[in-house]
Amino acid sequence: MGFLDRLFGRDMAASPEPSAAPTVQRIARPAAYDTLDMDSPALAEFLKSGRESTAGVSVSESMALRNSTFFRAAHLIASAMGMLPTHLMRRTVDANGKETIAKAKDHALYRILHKRPNQYQTALEFKSYMQLLALLDGNAYALIIRGIVRGKLNQVIALVPLKRNSVTPKLSDDFKLTFEYRRPSGGTVVLQPQDVFHFRHPITRDGLKGVNLIDMAVNAIGIAAQAEKAAGKVLKGGVMAGGALETDATLGPEAIVELKNSMRERQADGDAAGEWLVLEEGLKAKPFMTSAKDAQFDEMRKRQAEEVSRFTGVPRPLLMFDETSWGSGIEQLGLFFVTYCLMPWFVAWEQAIERSCLTIEEQDADELYVKFNEGALLRGSLKDQADFFAKALGPNNAYRTPDEVRAAFDLNPIPGGDQLPASSATSTKPKEPVDE
Repeated sequence: MGFLDRLFGRDMAASPEPSAAPTVQRIARPAAYDTLDMDSPALAEFLKSGRESTAGVSVSESMALRNSTFFRAAHLIASAMGMLPTHLMRRTVDANGKETIAKAKDHALYRILHKRPNQYQTALEFKSYMQLLALLDGNAYALIIRGIVRGKLNQVIALVPLKRNSVTPKLSDDFKLTFEYRRPSGGTVVLQPQDVFHFRHPITRDGLKGVNLIDMAVNAIGIAAQAEKAAGKVLKGGVMAGGALETDATLGPEAIVELKNSMRERQADGDAAGEWLVLEEGLKAKPFMTSAKDAQFDEMRKRQAEEVSRFTGVPRPLLMFDETSWGSGIEQLGLFFVTYCLMPWFVAWEQAIERSCLTIEEQDADELYVKFNEGALLRGSLKDQADFFAKALGPNNAYRTPDEVRAAFDLNPIPGGDQLPASSATSTKPKEPVDE
């Protein structure tokens, strides 16, 4: 019986009985219920459809994603982590003690991280999905499938995401970590740490599971949802009138109907926009002015958008706040986003992959490590890149080779391009003869 058969419940099939035994018709007993532990995430999900907020509304995952600020922030983080290249690197030291760093393309994990983690997901799809689960649930789990690659045993050949709310990490009394997996077909299986890739939110309250972002922002999302609901009721009721017509005289039903029809005809004609009306029967126009209450309501909605953004760490301009200016600070904005929002996620990804996917021997050797190429988000404009590479190539103290610069633009190497440019000779003025 193989490991995958046991994992997915294939061992539940009854084995054929000997031919000599009497034939007995077996009737499967229908399962009326399934037992769950009190700390099971599936039980918590069953008992509550959402998180109760101070606004008196239950905040569910669907409601959180309908919040434009929360969705924009989650989309930015998940898509950014998904699109960035992830490489398995190797550092080696030669006999002279010189350290060399190169991509470990000969390792099976390199293709898994950079190209195809499993048969139905690309690297972008896998990382974006796992990142989104880390935001919504605090945790994301994937089954590590190992096999033989190029004659080497115990190599990672696939990372398959496990169903949400089906895995629970547990720490025994002797501090041994295991993962309890509840199979979709029923029953549970205990998985060892080397069989599970666990990626979680950097903030944790028990050292095992990451915090849930929706739980943290439940009040901000709930108040924002109530504000949106209130605005929807106003629009649905059709009370957003621009003003009123007043008169001391008494208008008959026919006059009122004719006046309404006249107003609607003028509103339907775009050419009449902004023109004043000629009023009869002593009518006076009284436009409605925005009250302080309306302004306060709008301010509250903006404030809640800011509150939601604080929980994600995404800069305000990236969340499409129109009162903020991009201007010439776009490079600093991108640097802020990478440094203060994405950088903790980079480290969490890199260390989680090294912990779960590399063997103990590979970790102790300290040669292989995982690296996100965050430079793809900091390239800036073509002019900025040109200035950067011009300084990197010299003429003095060059630290980039021409081939490295060409590789940044997907260009092929050139003869002699793997050598650093020679420093230009410093010209000196000849000394003038001294009269004696």
